[in-house]
Amino acid sequence: MKNIFKTILLSVVVLGMHSCSEETLLDLSPIINIAEEDAFTTADYVLASMNGVYNAAAIGRYNSTDNNGGRGYIWGAAFVEQGDCRGEDVVTTATFYGITYAATYDVGSANNVYYWIDGYRLINRCNLMIEGVNTAVANGVITSAVGNDYIGQAKFLRAITHFELLNYFARCYNYTPTASHLGIPYREVGINTQVEIDSEILKPRNTVAECYTKILSDLNDAESLITNTSVTKASKNAAIAFKTRVYLQKRDWANVITEGNKLTTYSLPASPGTPFILASNFTNTESIFSLSHSSTANPGTNGALGAMYGGRRLVAISPIIWRNTKWLTDDKRRDATPLTGMVQNISGRIYTNKYKDVTNFTDGSPIIRYAEVLLNMAEANARLTTPNLTSALTMLNTVRNRSLATPATQAYTATNLNTPTLIVNAILTERRIEFLMEGRRWSDIQRLEKDDIAPSAGIPAKLKNAEPPLAAEYTLGTEYTGPRLQLAIPADDFRFLWPIPINELNTNPTLAAQQNPGW
Repeated sequence: MKNIFKTILLSVVVLGMHSCSEETLLDLSPIINIAEEDAFTTADYVLASMNGVYNAAAIGRYNSTDNNGGRGYIWGAAFVEQGDCRGEDVVTTATFYGITYAATYDVGSANNVYYWIDGYRLINRCNLMIEGVNTAVANGVITSAVGNDYIGQAKFLRAITHFELLNYFARCYNYTPTASHLGIPYREVGINTQVEIDSEILKPRNTVAECYTKILSDLNDAESLITNTSVTKASKNAAIAFKTRVYLQKRDWANVITEGNKLTTYSLPASPGTPFILASNFTNTESIFSLSHSSTANPGTNGALGAMYGGRRLVAISPIIWRNTKWLTDDKRRDATPLTGMVQNISGRIYTNKYKDVTNFTDGSPIIRYAEVLLNMAEANARLTTPNLTSALTMLNTVRNRSLATPATQAYTATNLNTPTLIVNAILTERRIEFLMEGRRWSDIQRLEKDDIAPSAGIPAKLKNAEPPLAAEYTLGTEYTGPRLQLAIPADDFRFLWPIPINELNTNPTLAAQQNPGW
């Protein structure tokens, strides 16, 4: 039997997977095996194919020897872990994430290589899904309404995956005045023939501007086509929410606000920990899009959030953010109550407790929450040509106040945040606190490289890799001033960007000629 995803084998030249065997590429359990010629011949098969795409997004395929599947590339866990470990607000307690944390990666290091490989493998599955669904609709297998829903979901996943890759392998949108600098190849063709390989391999990297245009086009299509409303799959609202993220990075402040205002059915639960309680991972009023896992389908002990951040505690919260004085000492996000709190206090060292299933690894991956939409809109309002500081302050406080012990006296006011610079900096700090251990830090560092208010200047200095902080270093009351032995990397350093993987370079002469400078 040929699996529908055997078609991925034919794209190995384009995706840089020439070293993997056919058998390995077909071993994608628990994706259901369907003969390629039958994959879109029944409604049940079409549904199974769509579920296979989500399985690939949540678990991925780490390498040819990992018989247990993937480690959560690109949306299941890896985007959280990699996004955190590139920043300064976490500390790696072992060498597991050391290459990412210390920026010692190269063209062959696994974490950045598989971000690229599993990202483009997922994109190709989305493209094959779109083409197969069109065939199924044309043949009367499913209705056009059902087909449009699947196509919208596939376009959503295609858009956000290109966008995620763009943030690691390319410079920020405003790096050049018209975003004419190199982005990544935006692939819209399902590759399952040699002719398609030959055609796709000739395509160079799109510019960043071209990538954003295509990403937003796909998200607009997704918004109009999707009828699914489940939090665990792409929805109309997920497409809208994600557009606020894209427009924020594009610095299109007006459209951030326009899109965010469409989301009128969401609200923040009274407790900031509600989205991270297993029983309400997908049933709370805040979560917009999260990928689900089960005891038999998860990124495993070397990838799952419950394992790496929970049981094994391979990444700690850094004293740098823990002792930030804008994070008030009685903030509810500091709650270390066993089992239910948001952090773990282990002999004085602080770890996250957002991912609680240390046994079966069933925590959802929180890809976008309404709190982010509010903070995106708050920042956009503060950055308008004519700033709307009132709206910006209201939205910032909406997120922050629910975690405060006494909002009446602790909330930010128009007196102490009375300029765009002050309020933007407060919002950026709030993002670091609110989305701590959710993988959001790197995208802010990357997008702010050329910022006019709060430039990131590069990868910040941080605590030394693979050395758990001393308990005393978590003492609250003052900012952390201890050693940061993992030195800062300036934004103009070649290591600020990940390199295109060697697998791709060896088989794709077009991209080999467009490697990121310095690599």
